[in-house]
Amino acid sequence: MTKITYKQSGVDIEKADKLVDAIRRITKAEKSPKAFCSFFDLQDVLKKCKKPVLVSSADGVGTKLKLLQQYGLHATAGIDLVAMNVNDIVCSGAQPLFFLDYIACGKLDVSVLQEVIQGIQSACTESLCKLIGGETAEMPSFYKDDEYDLAGFTVGVVDQKELIDGSAIELGDAIFGLPSSGPHSNGYSLIRKVLTKPELEQYRKEILAPTRLYVKPVLTILTALRKKSGQKKTAVGLAHITGGSFLKKATKIVPDGLTFRYQVNAWPIPKLFTDIQRKAGLSQEEIFETLNMGIGFMIVVRKQQQTLFENTVRALKIPCYKIGEVIKGKKAELS
Repeated sequence: MTKITYKQSGVDIEKADKLVDAIRRITKAEKSPKAFCSFFDLQDVLKKCKKPVLVSSADGVGTKLKLLQQYGLHATAGIDLVAMNVNDIVCSGAQPLFFLDYIACGKLDVSVLQEVIQGIQSACTESLCKLIGGETAEMPSFYKDDEYDLAGFTVGVVDQKELIDGSAIELGDAIFGLPSSGPHSNGYSLIRKVLTKPELEQYRKEILAPTRLYVKPVLTILTALRKKSGQKKTAVGLAHITGGSFLKKATKIVPDGLTFRYQVNAWPIPKLFTDIQRKAGLSQEEIFETLNMGIGFMIVVRKQQQTLFENTVRALKIPCYKIGEVIKGKKAELS
């Protein structure tokens, strides 16, 4: 009988061990206790929060991953993975604590996956959280040899008194938007279908730009507002603009009977987005349901504290636009 090893079947355990060693070097992690899981010490968290609330998220990169692999931008894939998770949990006013990744591939390429991990690590550092563990699965015949897929998981914390869930949003409140770096990690099935290869190359910088990380700017704004307003809630709603975009995803934080009205000429919409809209033959409503149109994060602010907010972001030198207001209604509006 002919012997067939696991390695001959396409799974190289020795190579996986080399990747684990590389990850330890990248993250500068000490060897953890011998266990089948990861650990995070909550002692400092409990000191800072009287009533800590844990906030979690799980997400991937989507079909942008195809383009990033095509162009060899593996570190960007890692940054996008972290961003899609941490940008979601900061919508509750939470600070990310730790991150875990899952990488599945057809054939384990240590040099490629090292770049992915380097991107994940740099984004975690930028987002004030730790990469504490993950899993790599070599799956021959399920994925092509040069393909990999990513998933990420993060947990953050916010003190209950500082939790932001949109329930305090009122009629007349102002909506501010923080600029995106490009389409981020959404709408790429449409982008890849609509744009020709020369057009993809023309807009390469914007299309392949890493998703902007909003944790630091948003938490910096919230901290400054609390100090200036005497703990009164100035920011009452936060939204990460992703799939479903302005008209569906963002409005889920609004109380019943209220919705958002956006002033679409209030910020410079990059030409990439209008070109995609034209080539796809989409209406204004359809394109605003699909892409972020140059705004990656929204902050809803008390109407009477709008000036305080504007002065705060100006002092912090954080780019920001007033893009709309809260109105009565069930469906978001564009004007």
